[in-house]
Amino acid sequence: MAWNEPGNKGNKDPWGNKSGNDKGPPDLDEVFRNLSKRFGGGKGNGKGPVFSSFALIIVLGIAVVVWGLSGFYTVKEAEKGVALRFGEYIGEVDPGLQWKATFIDEVFPVNVNTVRSIPASGSMLTTDENVVLVELDVQYRVTSAYNFLFSAVDANESLREATDSALRYVIGHNTMDDILTTGRDKVRHDTWAEVERIIEPYKLGITIVDVNFLPARPPEEVKASFDDAISAQEDEQRFIREAEAYARAIEPKARGQVKRMEQQARAYKEREVLEARGKVAKFNLLLPEYKAAPVVTRERLYLDAMQIVLSGTSKVLVDSKSSNNMMYLPLDKLMQKSQSNTKPRSVNSSSTMSSSYGSAAQTNVPLDTRPTRGERQGRN
Repeated sequence: MAWNEPGNKGNKDPWGNKSGNDKGPPDLDEVFRNLSKRFGGGKGNGKGPVFSSFALIIVLGIAVVVWGLSGFYTVKEAEKGVALRFGEYIGEVDPGLQWKATFIDEVFPVNVNTVRSIPASGSMLTTDENVVLVELDVQYRVTSAYNFLFSAVDANESLREATDSALRYVIGHNTMDDILTTGRDKVRHDTWAEVERIIEPYKLGITIVDVNFLPARPPEEVKASFDDAISAQEDEQRFIREAEAYARAIEPKARGQVKRMEQQARAYKEREVLEARGKVAKFNLLLPEYKAAPVVTRERLYLDAMQIVLSGTSKVLVDSKSSNNMMYLPLDKLMQKSQSNTKPRSVNSSSTMSSSYGSAAQTNVPLDTRPTRGERQGRN
């Protein structure tokens, strides 16, 4: 029950109103007088409390101890403290247990090791008048705690606005195809450089560590069409790679075929040259024999030529003017024999001719006195 409720008996007024009537708060002089009595008391003239010097020293000592203890603080390992004295910058405080004068100095700790990030996103217009949804994440670290706190009202908000402005500027100077496909890395570097250029005059005390340009995407209304366009671009790249692989496979074969044809041509050339030289040498050997016995040489050359020509045919012509008898010739046997003797005959024809010429030259019978073919037929 409250002290002033109806029916409350007894003197329970917290202000000491014994009569029970509410006459306002107690007299302050009386309160100070009671405090003075508790701290050793003193004599007064009835107008106010009087404290002893010892009690005052105790109170001041306690106040000084409390003030001194309240000045101890700790700066974390990853932080730097910005110290102000009556609002004026006096320096930075290193990590560890420190002391400051309470009500005189102020210290604001700032984390300088943690990598912070600020996202930026939105629908932006490209240079080819297309709308694209882009997302960007800027990672930064505080390098100057004082500039970070006092160079701008809010360094984080300033960096956010600078990032949004730089991103819109870069997107507005690139085509949508480049942003969605091959130009993403260029957009990232250009945005990074533009953000640094914007925040440099403000001296925000931060350093950008990295800029992550997340995959851009078209608006949902036209997403299906853009997916088809991207698929077509991927097919184009795939066809290009397949063509390059086919070219790499065909090119060595073509080079090998060219080399083979070159070698065959060189071999054909050397063979023809050697055959021509052989024919020239044969002619040079035959010329003296022909000059010595032209009739016999011509006859021999004719016989050798006819033997070479007729050796490959199955028809045999027999001159039977002087006789009416039918001669039986085993043509199949002759053909087999001619086929077995054709090649060595053609190879050794020059040696046979030279040997015959040599034997004819070694005899003492004049070559021009030998009977010709017409004379032999006449005799027969």
